[in-house]
Amino acid sequence: MEAFPREVVEIAEGIRSMKIRGAGKIARSAAEALKIAAEKYSGGRDVNVFRKYMARAADYLLSTRPTAVSLPNAVMYVMQAVFQPADDIEVLRNSIISTANRFINESLEAVKRIAEFGSKRIKENSVILTHCHSTAAVSVITEAYRQGKVVKVYSTETRPFYQGRITTRQLLENGVPVVQIPDSAVRYIMHEIDHVVIGADTITSNGAVVNKIGTSQVALAAHEARVRVFVAAETYKFSPMTVIGELVPIEYRDPTEVVPADWLEAHKNVKVLNPSFDVTPPEYIDAIITEVGVIPPQAAIMILTDRLGWAIDKIKQSGLTKLRFEDLVEE
Repeated sequence: MEAFPREVVEIAEGIRSMKIRGAGKIARSAAEALKIAAEKYSGGRDVNVFRKYMARAADYLLSTRPTAVSLPNAVMYVMQAVFQPADDIEVLRNSIISTANRFINESLEAVKRIAEFGSKRIKENSVILTHCHSTAAVSVITEAYRQGKVVKVYSTETRPFYQGRITTRQLLENGVPVVQIPDSAVRYIMHEIDHVVIGADTITSNGAVVNKIGTSQVALAAHEARVRVFVAAETYKFSPMTVIGELVPIEYRDPTEVVPADWLEAHKNVKVLNPSFDVTPPEYIDAIITEVGVIPPQAAIMILTDRLGWAIDKIKQSGLTKLRFEDLVEE
């Protein structure tokens, strides 16, 4: 059984440890890892053995982060090349490489399209609230600011990893006026807000949005205040597994991300819960801004069947309830 190239292992462990983070970066890194796996494969000329090897590489990448759907969707996108009919290993290898490159390029281009579509939804003289860090959300806000529509942005810190500070830094670099606030101040300042613009880690088939912990509270406060909530997300963040009834697993991370290890040691009877994500129901979301247009949450199923229909069919045919590529390769 051929070992994976060092670069593939480094990418996988980078995703697992959150050195590589942000749904877009995770997705592009996964595609790059599969490309490298194909390029550096040296296990002979048997096509089916090569397919098994690529399936193992795909499953290895999938094991790194359970919630963010950009990872499995990037893997699915590239793996469609693995499952095409072919008797020549070089045909498959070249197809995988070109498919991975196409995904990476489309991913980068998607953000520009989202910025274009999303900025049209921002009204003049807007104050915007954003939570966590999303390249797509930052692109919408920045483009709207360039058009003279944004006067101020409130950015949450987004504890415990403080991804909101990344958002603040990027907006400041683009000249956008930003006020950093603690997560708990969201309801306090909501009366000033015209739009909430956030990203997504996963969008389900019914239009629910799985995003960084605290997002659902932001959306609830906005709903109460009748503030519109826009989700900026590439189509590879829509989850095909939810079409067949699979629930999105919520990732729980190490308690020491929340409190220091010595504090835990001194308070052994205290348990610390550290969920990374929560779920915002579709009725609290006004629109999802994608690279193919602006849609209501209820149209998520259409995106899924159009963009990832092959994967949904493959999963249904296999009878799997959990995506595992090695089980999809015929013996």
